[in-house]
Amino acid sequence: MSDLWLTVLIVLYVATAFFVILRLHLYGVRPSKTLGWLLAIFTIPVGGVLLFLILGRNRRKNKLYELQNDFFANFESIDISLDELKEHHYQKIIQLIDRDGDFPMTRYNKATLLKDGKETFTNIFKALESAKEYIHLQYYIFEEGELAEKLLVLFEQKIKEGVTIRLLYDGIGSFSLSNKYKKKLANIGVEAHSFLPFQFGRFLSSVNYRNHRKIIVIDNQIGFTGGLNISDKYLKQDATLPIWHDMHLRMEGEAVAYLDRVFILDWYLTTKEKITLENNVPSSIGIKKEMQIQIAQSGPDDDFALMEQVYFAMINEAEKYVYIINPYLIPNHALLQSLQTAALSGVDVRLLMSSNTDMKLVDWCVRAYFESYGKAGIRIFLYPKEFLHSKVVVCDDQISSIGTANLDDRSLHQNYEVNAIIYDELFAKELKAHFLEDCAKAIEVDIEKHNNRPWTAKLIEGFAKLFSPLL
Repeated sequence: MSDLWLTVLIVLYVATAFFVILRLHLYGVRPSKTLGWLLAIFTIPVGGVLLFLILGRNRRKNKLYELQNDFFANFESIDISLDELKEHHYQKIIQLIDRDGDFPMTRYNKATLLKDGKETFTNIFKALESAKEYIHLQYYIFEEGELAEKLLVLFEQKIKEGVTIRLLYDGIGSFSLSNKYKKKLANIGVEAHSFLPFQFGRFLSSVNYRNHRKIIVIDNQIGFTGGLNISDKYLKQDATLPIWHDMHLRMEGEAVAYLDRVFILDWYLTTKEKITLENNVPSSIGIKKEMQIQIAQSGPDDDFALMEQVYFAMINEAEKYVYIINPYLIPNHALLQSLQTAALSGVDVRLLMSSNTDMKLVDWCVRAYFESYGKAGIRIFLYPKEFLHSKVVVCDDQISSIGTANLDDRSLHQNYEVNAIIYDELFAKELKAHFLEDCAKAIEVDIEKHNNRPWTAKLIEGFAKLFSPLL
């Protein structure tokens, strides 16, 4: 009997491996990546196939979710003609986001840059207290602590006032959220759901695809997005890392409705319930000054990797400077080449990263690219104090991006992300000033000294670099 079962298992494995190899040839996007998976399958018995099933499937071909084309048909949108965009310096980027994600540029908005936990959460709680109809919240990390307890008190009060509260949290990022806390949310009337929760039956198909978005929308009037999660790490140091240093964005105006549509879409993907709101119309009430903002959202189900395309386009269109803040800067070949090309053509390219990281493997992988940056004249700064967690790009005093997407394969191809693209000179200059202020506190990497580091460090970084598509 044991021999029979062994034969059956071998046959099943061979059939599965053959099926995986067939799919790689049919749906593999990059030959180098396809070859890597083929080598893994042939050299790692059983493990190679399992790794592919968890990490390697092409979600742009094998979607987690399918949506009807008319999902947002009942929502009023802003129409901007091609003639109106002809004179816009960033016409191509605007059209890219609109065509790829169906999120047009909005004209009348107000945006406030928020730095670090104290300023951000003070603004968030003040806005939440003003809610009259509904509050939508979505976070990758929602951790219990002082912030979470304070939110419970506020939620309970707002629900008594008749406010509807919907909360989404990622099943893996918020894995530590206890059943006790979830019951408290349910008891006071918060509609809370986990996005792709950890379930054995769906483990292989979903564990590698996470919702990394951070969104708050209040009454279609005020919206927040950026790098900050709901965690006490932004208010006090924990046992492993210093306090987190991050940037967030508060918005009012037409763009808020489009940020809300990202939440509504994710709510539907999670609950199969389509939220119908009477006031989900792009509104600019009370805003007289023009400030152009466009919401860009991307995920593994989309036909194109929109955030990768947006970052790529911003870097390529830069004429004077490209300043990037990101803790997980692990560029793929296209982004690395665009950064190098910009620097070699005379654009001032500077990268600000954290000298402290929450994962050693990521730290090694990030540093593995320093030599490539240095050869092209790209300047690298390491922030030495807090753990720098911002996701910011600013170019030429004209265009900025702030949101949730890192510059790594995980954010650009495997996670659900959202960024605000801001076409505004004053905001870009403010963001640049904060960047230069943080660079002044940082330590610039001496490339010659870095290139002479011990061979053991180079070996470790080279090994870590192999995992860059997974990080």
